[in-house]
Amino acid sequence: MISEEQILERLFVHLRPLVPPRTPLHADIDLKQELGLDSIKVMDLLMALEDEFDVSIPLNVLIDVHTPAELARAVHALMEHTDGLVR
Repeated sequence: MISEEQILERLFVHLRPLVPPRTPLHADIDLKQELGLDSIKVMDLLMALEDEFDVSIPLNVLIDVHTPAELARAVHALMEHTDGLVR
């Protein structure tokens, strides 16, 4: 079983190359406003998470997701609904 916190840790691994070096990352930082991620970088992040967790992340998730914590929560919820179990 993977927890939301473990997903968040892996999310930071994929997020790190997309932001300037030494940029502080934390769960509540705004992906677009504070980190300056454009739509291409956000899509790169989503694809990396889809590959890592073997889930399909619908684009409409992006409407409600602004921070790494929210994205980790969304991925966790998708994993729960994929097969009824959290891996």
